[in-house]
Amino acid sequence: MSGVNRPIPPAMKLSGLEAFSVTPAVGFVNIGERTNVTGSKAFARMILNNQFDEALAVARQQVENGAQIIDINMDEAMLDSEAAMVRFLNLIASEPDIARVPIMIDSSKWSVIEAGLKCIQGKPIVNSISLKEGEEPFRKQARLIRRYGAASVVMAFDEAGQADTFQRKTEICQRCYEILVDEIGFPAEDIIFDPNIFAIATGIEEHDNYAVDFINATRWIKENLPGAKVSGGVSNVSFSFRGNDRVREAIHTVFLYHAIQAGMDMGIVNAGQLGVYADLDPDLRERVEDVVLNRFKEKEGKTPTERLLEIADQFKGGGAKQVENLVWREGPVRERLTHALVHGITTFIEEDTEELRAEIMGSGGRPIEVIEGPLMDGMNVVGDLFGAGKMFLPQVVKSARVMKQAVAILIPYIEEEKRQHIASGGEAKAKGKIVMATVKGDVHDIGKNIVTVVLQCNNFEVANMGVMVPCAEILKRAKEENADIVGLSGLITPSLEEMTYVAQEMQRDD
Repeated sequence: MSGVNRPIPPAMKLSGLEAFSVTPAVGFVNIGERTNVTGSKAFARMILNNQFDEALAVARQQVENGAQIIDINMDEAMLDSEAAMVRFLNLIASEPDIARVPIMIDSSKWSVIEAGLKCIQGKPIVNSISLKEGEEPFRKQARLIRRYGAASVVMAFDEAGQADTFQRKTEICQRCYEILVDEIGFPAEDIIFDPNIFAIATGIEEHDNYAVDFINATRWIKENLPGAKVSGGVSNVSFSFRGNDRVREAIHTVFLYHAIQAGMDMGIVNAGQLGVYADLDPDLRERVEDVVLNRFKEKEGKTPTERLLEIADQFKGGGAKQVENLVWREGPVRERLTHALVHGITTFIEEDTEELRAEIMGSGGRPIEVIEGPLMDGMNVVGDLFGAGKMFLPQVVKSARVMKQAVAILIPYIEEEKRQHIASGGEAKAKGKIVMATVKGDVHDIGKNIVTVVLQCNNFEVANMGVMVPCAEILKRAKEENADIVGLSGLITPSLEEMTYVAQEMQRDD
């Protein structure tokens, strides 16, 4: 459950074997929100109609769209919540595409939470506990959660109600932290504070500072409550603009941009519908930022909310995902490929990749140049935006999928070129032998697979071991292959620790 970004260790030369790693600069975790009967009418209808196969498809879609945790809530008056939770969790356990991400059990009923805890393999997250019923129930639930080996969301909610100001948020979180860590011995790294995200731009002046208070509380928690994480229900912040998806997406994007900089570790979001900060309409972004940051309370005689309402109707008609603007198709093919990578668009990737391949090979070039040149240039743009916090991980994952699809189109041409080279008497001896593997605990392999293709095209022999590979198997294969280099891959933060462990074992086994 670590959200800490540790520095990437430098490449290490170990007995002729070289270990390298790549990790994202931003450690924000997206929690999929659609498997929630209180937040999704479509999902609620599926569960109530006993359509659990369709409900599983919703969970799968959330993971495919970039959700790294699935929030599951079955709190519905017409539903046996406990039975529905147990059934759905048991079904998920047999679905590898879904079960590879952690589960967040979301319920206001402790009996539902405990029923869920009893049937989850691995480390779940409880959502949530709080002081709303006093300290003793809070202590009792926290001890049980610790016994089940789970992490827990802790709401900024006490006997007097939900915290709505910076002072209340920080006071309650500190009180909870002292009870959990100092009295109970609850691991600080398993505490995920939710300081409450409330709707802004409601027209009520008391609500104008809600986003600022959350962001400031997040910064305070990270500075004063060591080890604790911060989360929140992101869609709450834009509730006053329900019905206008594009404005809501802009609010979510701007809010997350600033909250993540303050230290927000995770959030419950619709992972498939987050905007790219840099691509927001400039006027819309400025006015949304005025609202989120509660700045310029009077500009041109109007409040930030009034100024946003002035242009809101221009953006009605669905969110960014539904609005298709094909102006970008008019640009040169290299620009089109970059646009497709940044925005995760696969619709035209086959024809654009083929067009560029034909252009490059028609000029005497090689198919690998499409990857090493234009495609990697596009991914560099994605990397720059991600590093600056202007793209979120779901967009980066989609970009990598576009890259993977483009590479798959080029592989037959690359293989044919290699075959012809050998047939004409070209050198078949490899420049070196490399063992590549995604380390144990990690299933991300898109980048590793692209690197494998590039290395093979440059006459290296590569043994790609796949994903979730234990240290012992990596070392065994490296010895069997007499490898010159070992390449270790991973995306999530714990992968760095596993890479370090592999490197240490390589030294010890020298």
